[in-house]
Amino acid sequence: MVQIIWILLIIMLISYTFYLIRDVVKNKTKLESETSWIKTGIIGFFVNFIDALGIGAFAPQTALLKFTKQTKDKHIPGSMNAANAIAVLIESIIFIKVIDVEPITLVVMLATATFGAIIGAGIVSKLEERTIQIVMGFALFATGFIMIAGKVGWMPSGGSAIGISGMKLVIAGVVNFILGALMTVGVGLFAPCMALVYFLGMSPKVAFPIMMGSCAFLMPPASVKFIKEEAINRKATLAMGLAGGVGVLIAALIVKELPLDIVQWLVVGIVFYTGITMLMSAKKNKKCQVVEKIEV
Repeated sequence: MVQIIWILLIIMLISYTFYLIRDVVKNKTKLESETSWIKTGIIGFFVNFIDALGIGAFAPQTALLKFTKQTKDKHIPGSMNAANAIAVLIESIIFIKVIDVEPITLVVMLATATFGAIIGAGIVSKLEERTIQIVMGFALFATGFIMIAGKVGWMPSGGSAIGISGMKLVIAGVVNFILGALMTVGVGLFAPCMALVYFLGMSPKVAFPIMMGSCAFLMPPASVKFIKEEAINRKATLAMGLAGGVGVLIAALIVKELPLDIVQWLVVGIVFYTGITMLMSAKKNKKCQVVEKIEV
């Protein structure tokens, strides 16, 4: 069963990459002039490099896209999902092959996360920019606190199991469904999924194929929805996607050990700062809406 999943991931990687490139080529006359291929490529490479090392991409990616003003806030969730789908497919192909996970546990968690994302993407693509700013602002704060909890030892340390059954499996499925839906608004799945794996008594190593596999199966279908709804920045998406794939390969196949402690604390700081700027942008958006109503 795991071998079938692995083959499916390879097929998805090839087909989704082709779909994304074809969409960008088809809309080449509408590519965003304010977006830099180089800047977004560097962002994609960096965040997916550290993503493969277990830090997570969404929080620092949100921060970097906002700081460099490469895309509109309302396009950040869709662009991140559509771009990172390539990198996370490569990650999952690598980790599912090298780390043992009980097949039923893996299938249930991957399937529920995928269904959550498909439902979530249809909702998020229709949200106003201010709503997305508010949701992402609070989501970044939540992510920051989860990261701190992991750093200071407040999260469970996990057990040695490579699979679960019964009520634990039901809990895992329900929670991963919710996490899959939240992924579509830019809430990274890695940190909460890792906490879930630890909480259910599974081995910390098992977290990698589960969280990366969950993202790999949920992101392509969700991303296709974002692309069809015109809820992405095409230029940034393609640049981050292709460069991110390279970053993942270097991190997973070349870099074996890296002192990540300082990087992780730096990411925590960036996460909180970006959460504040998102909420401030939402407040500014509200004032603009009030002014427009008065003028009308």
